[in-house]
Amino acid sequence: MSASIARATVRAVSKRTILPIRAALTLTPSAVSKVKQLLQAKPEYMGLKVGVRTRGCNGLTYTLDYTKEKDKSDEEVLQDGVRVFIEKKAQLTLLGTEMDFVETKLSSEFVFNNPNIKGTCGCGESFNI
Repeated sequence: MSASIARATVRAVSKRTILPIRAALTLTPSAVSKVKQLLQAKPEYMGLKVGVRTRGCNGLTYTLDYTKEKDKSDEEVLQDGVRVFIEKKAQLTLLGTEMDFVETKLSSEFVFNNPNIKGTCGCGESFNI
């Protein structure tokens, strides 16, 4: 038998306040509106799936796809009637991120305002953590 390093005690806590779980990803009203519009055009899909993959000059890039089902390891974000699923590989990189939809005269795109990013490439398409 080996000697224990420390001793642990267990206590029951009766009046514990449960903190609300913070969503891994929040959507702006314009992002919610755009996702609803996209899903209305494709009723066979139940939501969008956000992922990351290795690509670009700075490491990672986001992927957005339609999905018909929730995988076992996906994190589900339900906001204002919109379902967005986060792939397992992307869950830690997206923690605390805000998803927005921005339209300008030249482009329209989803923008991820991510506090975890350490650097991006010049065009803003890839990032590193």
